[in-house]
Amino acid sequence: MKSSSLSLIAGTVALAAVTGFAVLTAPGDTSAAEPKAATRLPVERSSLLCPAPGRSDLAETTYTAYTPAADSAGGGAGTAELTPSTAATADGTAGGTGKGDGGKEEDKKKDDKGGKDDKGDKGDGKSGKDGKGDGKTDSTKPVLSLKEPGKPVTAEVSGAGAPALVGTATGRLAPGWAAQQTTVVEAGARGLLGVSCTSPGADFWFPAVSTAKSREDYVHLTNPDDTAAVADIELYGPDGSLKSDVGEGITVPARSGVRVLISTLTSEAVEDVTAHVTTRTGRVGAAVRTADDTTGSDWLAASVSPNGTLVLPGIPADATSVRLVAFAPGDDDADLKIQLLGPGGPISPVGNESLHVKSRMTAGVDLKDVTRGEPGSLLLSPTKGGEGTPVVAALRVVRGKGDGREAGYIPATGPVGAQATAADNRAKGSTLSLTAPGATGTVKVIASAGSEGGEQVVKTYTVKGGTTLAVTPPVPSGLKGGYALTVRTESGGPVHAARTLSLPQDGVQMFTVQTLSDDRGTVAVPDAVQDLSVLDD
Repeated sequence: MKSSSLSLIAGTVALAAVTGFAVLTAPGDTSAAEPKAATRLPVERSSLLCPAPGRSDLAETTYTAYTPAADSAGGGAGTAELTPSTAATADGTAGGTGKGDGGKEEDKKKDDKGGKDDKGDKGDGKSGKDGKGDGKTDSTKPVLSLKEPGKPVTAEVSGAGAPALVGTATGRLAPGWAAQQTTVVEAGARGLLGVSCTSPGADFWFPAVSTAKSREDYVHLTNPDDTAAVADIELYGPDGSLKSDVGEGITVPARSGVRVLISTLTSEAVEDVTAHVTTRTGRVGAAVRTADDTTGSDWLAASVSPNGTLVLPGIPADATSVRLVAFAPGDDDADLKIQLLGPGGPISPVGNESLHVKSRMTAGVDLKDVTRGEPGSLLLSPTKGGEGTPVVAALRVVRGKGDGREAGYIPATGPVGAQATAADNRAKGSTLSLTAPGATGTVKVIASAGSEGGEQVVKTYTVKGGTTLAVTPPVPSGLKGGYALTVRTESGGPVHAARTLSLPQDGVQMFTVQTLSDDRGTVAVPDAVQDLSVLDD
């Protein structure tokens, strides 16, 4: 085979490693190729986006980045950096950006709650441990710069100026690259807010947002590219689409962030809403920052893509209230069986054994204290079996009572697959929930080296089919700083996972839940099915 043929094959392999898809056939060949076993190769490039953490002067934000150590890795040494967006995150308006009524309303509500006035995003945090910054960021300097697989790096930023971050990992740092931000706000719209930084995309579903007067929910859009993106936000309530003209044509400038107050997109105040974010041009990262008058604030990540069967893992044992919100985006209604997968197996909540979701309408049901003192996960499946009608779903979970209540969110998520990572963990306060909705599955859990010291620890868990296993995860020996948890499938059926981080403070059960889904650190590259030396004839 001559050089041009080799170049074509090399190019095909490189395309697959970057995009996750490649096909190789000879010119003019219309015959069906024989199925061939694909080779899995590590990705060579990965992108992540982290939303601006918020606008409270009392906020303390920790960023963490990590790439798991692996037997094989991408080519070259590689780099992995997260840098501030080139412009401060602004309040979005249809057809453009800028300070709008949404921002003014949030400022007023924060004042009424006793929180500090918003001072605006000031730009730049110095990298810490990598360091601790004061909210003043140099957009040319990385906030986080990862040097090697297997050891996380962290940075801390105080105040309202913590920026949105955009970044890319290459070479051996790309496969499985993960980042997370965790923010503590002690007053005003208090809370422990955690979110995993996401890959850019063009389609996101957020069930469990709200336009109720007691809520302040913001969609954060971050653009990683050098050209502007244009996004639309559609809202759906219990009676269908919520009319809105201002949710269309939202411009997100190049390498910048925009936040949109959901309640300004419609005149209707609705408790259970599903937000659908799509882009007309470009790509964005999307997440929703929620805030409630009585239960604090947290991030809501996007639900997994619409599916007939969904798993929502990691409901804390001491949850005092659990609300399920689901949406059917297609033309058909969905009839869902609701099951709680606990330590002893599946049970159906009394009085809430099923849920009917009408086409393009949001349905909500209060499951109350469904876990009754035991950890669990929710399984939604078609009542009549089969593939069912695709839906998206999320849970709003409350811990504590009275003034000590705190809310968090659990979106439906896919299985851990080959591997999945929660980047930010502490010596105390972490709980790992593992759920096997079908057959029994076995996973390996790797506690990385600490960000400032400590040695990796590995432990294996077997999760019985139809149950949830909640464990205190392993901690690196001699831990200093934070560490990452990576879950890898070893054998058996699919396992879904979530990590809960708890930091109780002054009687408030502050917590946040992040689900873990396959990091897609490798891609399948089809083997060549023909000798392409004919290209040189």
